[in-house]
Amino acid sequence: MPVVVGMRLTRRKLRLEPLRKLASHILHSIGEREALLSLEIVGDGRMRRLNRTFRHRDTTTDVLAFATREGPGPSSPLLGDVVISLPQALRQARHHQRGIDHELVVLLIHGILHLCGYDHERSESEARRMARRERAILRAIGPVPRLLVSGNSDPV
Repeated sequence: MPVVVGMRLTRRKLRLEPLRKLASHILHSIGEREALLSLEIVGDGRMRRLNRTFRHRDTTTDVLAFATREGPGPSSPLLGDVVISLPQALRQARHHQRGIDHELVVLLIHGILHLCGYDHERSESEARRMARRERAILRAIGPVPRLLVSGNSDPV
């Protein structure tokens, strides 16, 4: 289950290999052992443009998921793309009083579940179902490795 991770930021750096392994572990835990996944870490500007273009919301957001299995055509091993805004993740981590590593994993799980058809905006019961699944996956992962490279904690 290959996971391709890209990062478009220069001010902050993440350890991409542990992030790739976490994504693979999440895919494995939800039964998507053969799925391919693209993960991109971006800044607020790029995230805002993506959100405006694809969701018609002119604001940044924390995570976007672009599923490839939803459309017509032959089935593909590519599950889709998850895009995470690192600056937004840093703000949310501060707000929730948790580490950035934990916040990134929560967002990654959330994005992958969206690719698998979960949608918390559909209904309250679907939101609860998705939240339960997120918590279960987070527990299954265990301790989260350090993802932000030291000396890279500039304010947002």
